[in-house]
Parts: sequence; structure tokens; C-alpha cells
Amino acid sequence: MSGFHEVRFPAGIARGARGGPERLTQVVTLASGREVRNSRWAQSRRRYDAGFGIRTLDALAEVVAFFEERRGRLYGFRWRDRLDWKSCAPSATPAASDQQIGIGDGATRVFQLCKLYGGLHAPYVRRITKPVAGTVLIAVDGVAKPQPAVVSCDHASGLITFAVGHAPPAGSVVSAGFAFDTPVRFDTDAIEVDLSAFEAGDIPRIPIVEIAD
Repeated sequence: MSGFHEVRFPAGIARGARGGPERLTQVVTLASGREVRNSRWAQSRRRYDAGFGIRTLDALAEVVAFFEERRGRLYGFRWRDRLDWKSCAPSATPAASDQQIGIGDGATRVFQLCKLYGGLHAPYVRRITKPVAGTVLIAVDGVAKPQPAVVSCDHASGLITFAVGHAPPAGSVVSAGFAFDTPVRFDTDAIEVDLSAFEAGDIPRIPIVEIAD
């Protein structure tokens, strides 16, 4: 991912932000009244407004400094979505059995971290590209694999690589547990704040959007 800084947006401010996933669906109503619906995006995209997390001038100054270092929309960064940042439920602790990330064939050594949403009608698999260092757990058929002796993780891409001679055997289930960040960027090149209005409780709008990789 080009133009990306491996740094996380201030967690305390992100905790008070507002936002979530979005999709783009084209809906056409036929003459009969029936609808034809088509998803324009294969992947969902998340949007947030960091302004809701700013309550003090110090916090605002911190965001402005972060914005300046990212040069507005130029550089991406990590974002902690407090609703969706683990391979398991938000209140649980990640375990190596949380998410199936592949099936071994005896030769493949590289797997992509991913997270499954739903399961019965139309499960959605999301690629996880920004795992948090020190949180990734890997297992093959339920047996945890040591790092980095047998397996390693690229925390900038979410790629899991097994060492030579340790490729998962054919038919084996490769699973993982992890915490992760969402890759995002500012969706504006200007932060406009009326300080008199801010002190009166008016919240500045600071849009942030997920980066599609």
C-alpha cells in the first residue's frame, strides 16, 4: 500500500468517533414494480467522523498535528474501530481457532489473514491487512504454531508465511486469531474550526474513509 504511515490515529479520540461500514448498491425499479439490485462494490468500505471524539482544545490540537503530518489526504494511517477490531467478539480474547484463513495443500506457505462475517445465506470474507503486532496467533488443525520458528506475520500486509519445510499438509485447516486496525485516510484536505463555536459545543467535522487495497 503506497503512501501509508504505520501509525495509529489517537485511540482516545477515535473511541468517541462515529461511523461504520458502507456499501454501494444499485437499485432499479422495473415497470412491474419489482426491483433489480446489484452490488457495485465487492468489498465494503468504512467511514468515520473523528470530530465526535474531540472534546477539548488539546485533543483538537492533537488531531490537527496528526492531520498535518499525514499531509491531509496524502498518507494513510491505522484506525482502531472499537466495534470491529478483533478476530472474535469485542469483549473476548483472540484465540488461534477464531478464523479459518486457508486449507493446506502441502506446498502453499503464504496465507492472507481474513475475517468472516455471517455464515448461512451470504457470508462475507474481509481481508485483514493491518494486524496488530504481538497479537497474531496461528494454528494448523488446532495445534498452535510457534513464531517466528515455524510461522511469521507481516504486520503491514496481513500475510502469514510458514517457514520452508513447514507448509501445512494437504487438507489441514489453517486458522488465526488477532487484533487489527483499519487502514484509512483523511477524506478532506482542510480542517475548518470556529473556535468560538467549538467552545460552545459545536463539533468540527473530520471525515475519515477506509482505504481500498
